Amino acid sequence: MARRVPMTFACAPYDRMQALVTGQVEPEGIALTYLAQPVEETFWRQLRHEEFDASEISFSSFLIAKARGKPDLVAIPVFPSRAFRHGAIFVNVEAGIARPQDLVGKRVGVPEYQLTACLWVRGILEDEYGVRPEDIEWVTGGEERPDREEKLPVAPPGVRIRPLGAGQTLSHALLAGEIDAVIAPRAPSTLFHPSGRVRRLFERYEELEAAYWRRTGIFPIMHTVALKRAFYEQYPWAAQNLYKACVEAKARALAQLGSTEALVTALPWQVPAVEKTRALMGEDWWPYGVEPNRKALETAIRYAVRQGLIPRAFGVEELFAPNTLDHFVI
Repeated sequence: MARRVPMTFACAPYDRMQALVTGQVEPEGIALTYLAQPVEETFWRQLRHEEFDASEISFSSFLIAKARGKPDLVAIPVFPSRAFRHGAIFVNVEAGIARPQDLVGKRVGVPEYQLTACLWVRGILEDEYGVRPEDIEWVTGGEERPDREEKLPVAPPGVRIRPLGAGQTLSHALLAGEIDAVIAPRAPSTLFHPSGRVRRLFERYEELEAAYWRRTGIFPIMHTVALKRAFYEQYPWAAQNLYKACVEAKARALAQLGSTEALVTALPWQVPAVEKTRALMGEDWWPYGVEPNRKALETAIRYAVRQGLIPRAFGVEELFAPNTLDHFVI
């Protein structure tokens, strides 16, 4: 049997990755150890300790790391996490926030300022509603557990950022009115508090997100996949082979979601949801590769520069392994 190169790959066990988790899809020439972990754990361990040969990585964190040169990572154009984010703004009903412009001058909690979800929300608030990051007092801290730290500390010029008090959580600070709003990828647990004091700013967010897609063609990218540069330089072919395996695993997942003979999720209306998504966004609504994602990538980069997370705009091709930017044709 031909020798396969061992690779540790840390990534959440998404449906679009399940064929890699189970071994139904194997990257050619690679003996993959798939470490199915929560995203926060993966990001912390990779960005702080560089533990994995390859991993899922926050896109904003990847940009910051690239700008700083540590950890030195090379991405492949695989995007295991994407999400529209109009539904990621949560407000205390007594804070007087009825529209985005009411966030001006308010105290807004974020788990970490540099999170990709927060990057996108701040960018959308400025682009679409004229609310700048400088207009808000930002408060950082753990959403459900206290004393969370920034994985990559940042200090954007002109922006007020302070930590939440020791022992406090954003979720309960929002409920108590100690902060006015929270922007976060996870809905705070107090959204479901019986008092009803916490709600989404955009309660019909799905409609706004569909309109945003129609207007911009952007399905926001949250995470990419990156290899440590030392691993990539030793095995440059591994980037293309991991990319191809991820593409195949994702294609299998999308095909299963549209299957009508048996539901692959526990969602009763999974099939009509797939049909609705397909009608709006096309057959491959979750594309990999650079060209189908260029506008989303360039927008995220623009937001990162504007928000003071990176000093200059990277060209998209600078971010990804060169051998994943083109493909052979028979």
